[in-house]
Amino acid sequence: MTKQDTYSFRGLSRRSLLQSTTMGLSVPFVAKATKAWADEKLAGSGEVVVYSYGGSFTESVRRYVYEPFTKATGIRVVDVVADFAEPQIRAMHQAGRVDWDIGYLVPQSYPAMHEAGMFVPIDYSLWDQESLEGTPQHARLEDAVVIHQTAGVLAYDERAFPKGGPQNWVDFWDHKKFPGPRGLEAPLGKHTIPHALLSTGIAHKDVWPLTDEKIDRAFEKLNEIKPHVVKWWTAGGEAPQLLINGEYAMTSTFDGRLTAAIRGGAPIKGIWDGAWLTRSYAVILKGGANTTNAQKFFAFLNRAEIAAGWTQGTGYPGPNTNQLKHLPAGLIPLLSINPENAAKIIPEDTDWLVQKRSDGKTNAEHVQERWLAWRAA
Repeated sequence: MTKQDTYSFRGLSRRSLLQSTTMGLSVPFVAKATKAWADEKLAGSGEVVVYSYGGSFTESVRRYVYEPFTKATGIRVVDVVADFAEPQIRAMHQAGRVDWDIGYLVPQSYPAMHEAGMFVPIDYSLWDQESLEGTPQHARLEDAVVIHQTAGVLAYDERAFPKGGPQNWVDFWDHKKFPGPRGLEAPLGKHTIPHALLSTGIAHKDVWPLTDEKIDRAFEKLNEIKPHVVKWWTAGGEAPQLLINGEYAMTSTFDGRLTAAIRGGAPIKGIWDGAWLTRSYAVILKGGANTTNAQKFFAFLNRAEIAAGWTQGTGYPGPNTNQLKHLPAGLIPLLSINPENAAKIIPEDTDWLVQKRSDGKTNAEHVQERWLAWRAA
């Protein structure tokens, strides 16, 4: 694994981040999957080998995506499980033997692997019009598709603030107006530093890139709030659980974890103003044995009904907003693709994060090094 991969998910495996969320979600939705519905373009035979995170995440995807896909197209899905796909994809590429057809990547890994020619261009002619219209262009790259997106939001215990809690990160930093123990994420500075920067009142559009001057400003604010952070959480499930236990009055948290807790009846409120957003990509591996079937899988997965099944099964939505027509009304306000929430989100600047600095390190590495040094001080 490269340093870049480590910085992307230091202390947080994607499996632990994603799979436990599915355990808290009720999934009443099953797509209507018939050969007529899939139409002749997607009909086929044989198999497609798809990477997945394992555990309850993969179990949910099997039920709400893989099985309907096989029923509709005649193509069997073989899933392979690993915490990180990138090391295996690189190894297969170097060996000239590619055993998978589809992999998932964190955004920082994509540019270099794309430049190395590891992926097959996506055949968007197989996609139906509703999929194309509902999926924004930034989510449909030449050789990658956004598979799901993750957000970091502010959440508070409604019992601690019966008249209403903090509405933004400025409020989070105001411990006099909104007293109580705080929580913040420990592992990744690229998540927590923007929250601190927002507490200075900076406009959303000015958060990125994280210049050294902005990082300095953020650390000044972090010094202010540090005495009020009773625990820096390291695993995604900690934040909502500590809210439920009453050990936090407010905290940052992953949106999928928050959704699972709220749908389970927890007295927690999520605030989308200033939430960070990152996207994971799905790719078709060059040299895989079942490229044609992989193209059909992508076209099927991104149909609105199936995208809705993915969201309900995993808790983390793909980008096709037409799926909103097929989701329960009570779930929509909790999702990053809800237009009202999407307007308040700040997507991370992946292009800037992967750029090299004069010392040869990426901006992501530089930010993380500064963060770890501050945490250790």
